[in-house]
Amino acid sequence: MKIYTIFLFLFFSLTIFRQSFATEPVYEQRRLDFIDTALTNFSKDVIILQAYKGLPVDQTTLSEILSSIKTNTVIDFQLVKLIRILFLSNGQYDSQILPALDSIPFWINKGDITRNFWSENHMIMWMSSDWLLYEKYNNPIDSELDKRLRHYLKLKVKYGFYEFFSSNYAPFTLSGLINLADFAKDTEIKQLATEACQLLLKEFLLITNNKGVFYPAAGRNYYDNYENPYGRNYSQLIYLMTGKGIPPKTATHTSPFLATSSIPMDTVIHSWIPKIDTTFSIGHSIDSGFVINSNLSPVDKTVFQWSSGAYFHPSVVLETAHLLQDSNMWDHVDFKKLSLFKLLTPPELLKLSKDWSSMSQSSVISGVDYSLFKSNAVTLSSVHDFWKGKLGYQAFPCVASVGTTAIMPASGAVFSDWNMRTRDNSNENFPYVKQKSNVSLLMYRPETLPALAGFKNPEVALHFFDNDFDEIRKYNNWLLGRQDEGYIGVRRACIGDINGVRGCYMDKGQTWVMVVGDSSMYGNFNGFENKIKQAQFTENWSYDTVTTISTYYAQVIFDTITIDYAWGVDSSLFVGINDKQNFSKKVNLFPNPTEENFTIDLKDFKRQKIELKVIHLLGHEVYSETINSVSQTQQTIHSENWIKGTYIVTIVGEKRKVNLKLIKQ
Repeated sequence: MKIYTIFLFLFFSLTIFRQSFATEPVYEQRRLDFIDTALTNFSKDVIILQAYKGLPVDQTTLSEILSSIKTNTVIDFQLVKLIRILFLSNGQYDSQILPALDSIPFWINKGDITRNFWSENHMIMWMSSDWLLYEKYNNPIDSELDKRLRHYLKLKVKYGFYEFFSSNYAPFTLSGLINLADFAKDTEIKQLATEACQLLLKEFLLITNNKGVFYPAAGRNYYDNYENPYGRNYSQLIYLMTGKGIPPKTATHTSPFLATSSIPMDTVIHSWIPKIDTTFSIGHSIDSGFVINSNLSPVDKTVFQWSSGAYFHPSVVLETAHLLQDSNMWDHVDFKKLSLFKLLTPPELLKLSKDWSSMSQSSVISGVDYSLFKSNAVTLSSVHDFWKGKLGYQAFPCVASVGTTAIMPASGAVFSDWNMRTRDNSNENFPYVKQKSNVSLLMYRPETLPALAGFKNPEVALHFFDNDFDEIRKYNNWLLGRQDEGYIGVRRACIGDINGVRGCYMDKGQTWVMVVGDSSMYGNFNGFENKIKQAQFTENWSYDTVTTISTYYAQVIFDTITIDYAWGVDSSLFVGINDKQNFSKKVNLFPNPTEENFTIDLKDFKRQKIELKVIHLLGHEVYSETINSVSQTQQTIHSENWIKGTYIVTIVGEKRKVNLKLIKQ
């Protein structure tokens, strides 16, 4: 695994030698053509382009924005436009805009139940606007803005974006960053904002296929961003940078920001490549966040925790309650549904957060391992092991694209119109996901939610539109689609439909598989189908009466790729099929129980290649090693830093697989 920024630096720096310092002329022409076209085809977002060209800004649109400043819950979306107009118009609209801005706060304030200052995109739109008004007009700012803004920018440059690969939220984040990059006087802020802009734009191009389509696994998103590849906020950005897709006719929110920006774009433009197969890390753990944000004020520390999705997680729930109470925000539009919790004492609230961990933890979107495969027109991206079994919050853990269509399984109530699903819980429970290259395994096994939660729809359906494909084939549970020379294969957990959509009702659990490919990998569609027919799939349920382990195991073997996972509930996690006969009496492990270290007898695996893994009963892996040729008859593993409990030691050799129970005292 690589830290996000190291990965992006190494990956994108390979393109530097192909460029000069001059702005890419083809990009410049696209930018100018877009401005002319958008000005001709009016939309309300064109007012930035009007100011940039020295044309009169549409007064109807401007008046609508100014009149809604006090009441609009997301006025920051419009605020960044007003800021850009102020800086582009040489004072022409100062007397009209500035008095209206005096009537609103720019950060969390007592009793504000309207505005959102805390999610990643809102934070930078508010902070950048506040800072630029301070620099240009000497507007008063709160004492923490300088520290808070620099901290935000350094955080993004170092760890990446919490709302990772979000085609919905990232463009709004970008608009706030572009304003800072273009107009900030402070040298450090300007440079950091420029770097953050470039990183965010490269994120878009990293997953964009050769059709100019951006369909990623994402930390926060909505279904409508997976249903029309062109004409959207993010797709206009992609077209401006690459020329791929359909030339936009009108302006959306963010495209005028990019089209009027002076940010150096050459390294961004040349970062797009047609093929990639990689895994990298984004963000940081929730525990690391406490250290990273430790120098901020109590309010700002909590806000940054919220921006990483940590609202009512047991580690932060008390800070959340204190801020909501102190700021009198329990009736805020974002928290009103939970306002009954304000009656609880801190110990009661903490206990509730722990008891409802299936809901309270999975809103966190920081610290993820991300896999991406791209080959020309096809992509497959996944977030590995992302809150498996827990309630979903806008995240899309695994998405494939073939040409201009998106394919993904998703849990929850099934509607023929995917946009009828709740926008907060698009996936009602998250699957365990593991991806290797162009193959992903998705296992569903929802945790039990409290009855009061109201979520009772464990179905899994397939986002797959037949009309988008040139050809569709079926083989057993496999559904295959071809668009041009791009292919997708989905192994469904069942054959059937729910409300006219391919889907399966959940029993205890179910497993889906997705495979992508193209003609450069498999030749024609027949070649891909033959590989699908040769694929092997296994699933198994088992129960161990000694350890009370209930384990759901699944494995897929496709071509040269093998992915498997054993999901234990209420006891242990196994790698390999949980079968009592699989517990060898010939392989010794001692001492057991252990306190500091233990030794495994490997004489039966002499000169074999083996994989050793140790996994805690709660499911997390604590040790992994591959030995290419066993030369010693014993292997000692240090366990002094492991928590107490039950572990499974797995030995996978060339001829057999052995699972051993270990107790750590």
